[in-house]
Amino acid sequence: MRKEPNGEIGTLPPAETDWRRAVLVSEAHERAALWARAEAVRRDHFGDGIFVRGVIEVSNFCRQNCVYCGMRRENETLARFRLGREMILRTILEDLPASITDLNFQAGEDPVALRELVLPVVEEVAKEKPDLGISICLGTVDFRLYDDLRQAGAQGYIIKLETGDPEQYRRFQCPGTLERRLEAIHYLAGTGWSVSSGLIYGLPNQTADQAVRTLELLASLPLSGCSVSPFVPGEGTPLSSARAADLDETLNVVAALRLSSPRWIIPAVSAMNLFDPLGYVKALRAGANLATINLTPSTWRENYPLYRRNRWIMTEERVLRAIDEAGCEPRRESWLAFSRSPSASSPCLPSDRSTPEDASSIWTGLQREANHRGGR
Repeated sequence: MRKEPNGEIGTLPPAETDWRRAVLVSEAHERAALWARAEAVRRDHFGDGIFVRGVIEVSNFCRQNCVYCGMRRENETLARFRLGREMILRTILEDLPASITDLNFQAGEDPVALRELVLPVVEEVAKEKPDLGISICLGTVDFRLYDDLRQAGAQGYIIKLETGDPEQYRRFQCPGTLERRLEAIHYLAGTGWSVSSGLIYGLPNQTADQAVRTLELLASLPLSGCSVSPFVPGEGTPLSSARAADLDETLNVVAALRLSSPRWIIPAVSAMNLFDPLGYVKALRAGANLATINLTPSTWRENYPLYRRNRWIMTEERVLRAIDEAGCEPRRESWLAFSRSPSASSPCLPSDRSTPEDASSIWTGLQREANHRGGR
């Protein structure tokens, strides 16, 4: 949004600008109105209930070489690991925090871990805990493995784009190709999975056009949810000395995701607390509605450096405190159960895409709210 000399926000009609761009570049005095609008949209569709999932990081082997990720295959400083099957099962079946309704298996792109660890564990967990939603985040693999995971009992798949701009995707060596990633998303959604994706905001030299194109692409996909992570320079990567993202701008993206697709499941991410101790709380107040408890055994956590070894670990205590500070409460329903229920809009419906309200309404409403706050 641009600011006029008289201090009011410019009134360019939506036909001459894109509301997503306006949201991304909103200034400090406008953000409170933006985040409040996104929080209100979340509350209209989900109330004050926040979904709580657990994540267990089962392997840090990765065949990809993304320049922003500490687990890239060329990072020779990293001690590689795969958790033992018994350790994973003990964590899930004996020590699972009571607040967790969903479980996410995460790893680098490691087909060995998928076949030898995740597949048999998912099958056993699905039998022992049938009410637990199970999601997978193991990258782009042979589509037959997706089918095997689905048959074993998994229902959700998280497959992030990081950027939807083809040139940027190639430059940062994102996984495989953008075309293959998109093909996987459509295959997963078409075979019964609830699919979530996501982006990194603030990648070096990222332009507003690239960010807007990514948001538009994500909004066009058959997704049940989407996340945004702020760029953090990764240890052991070619971008280790690059400038980090701006947290407030990343929160603008959280709000844009919520305004774009009101029924999406949108996680708050722990990396936000690296910028601000209240970063997680702010994400919930900007429209996010999913919190994640880290279940990876402490011995292995520092060797799973999506960004850096010194991670911000969201324990159950920290997650429940953040939810409370955001004025919310844990939801006792699985996000996967919700996304597949008749009460949830189909992720494929275009009516649940792009603009929950007319773009002009978003634009005018944010202008009005920001100017009202500025005049107090």
